[in-house]
Amino acid sequence: MLTDPIADMLTRIRNANKVKDPTVSMSSSNEKVEIAKILANEGYISSYKVEGDKVKTLTITLKYTAKGERVLTDLKRISKPGLRVYSNVEKLPRVLNGLGIAIVSTSKGLLTDKQCRLQNVGGEVIAYVY
Repeated sequence: MLTDPIADMLTRIRNANKVKDPTVSMSSSNEKVEIAKILANEGYISSYKVEGDKVKTLTITLKYTAKGERVLTDLKRISKPGLRVYSNVEKLPRVLNGLGIAIVSTSKGLLTDKQCRLQNVGGEVIAYVY
């Protein structure tokens, strides 16, 4: 049993990216699939898929350049179970002056910081990705 499955997901991706593994697998949940969807839409990973009937597994295919350099530089967990971090739309963080993204849990689901500004919603800042 994990106390913070999102932190475990981000750590698995970070570790696989560091040793340049092509894929990383983990147990699946709705929130993890939504994070993977955001990473794929923003171009940080190549693809993701959910497999299995009873026990579902999320497999993420990492993305590298033609020269073998990492596309995903770093992932940082911001809001933790012991210290939740919330932000309204005016004070949403800009990761690397807009070069990275912040994943935010809102009443409209998981969104990037840019989508939050367009929809004028704030929420819990889950992670920074750059």
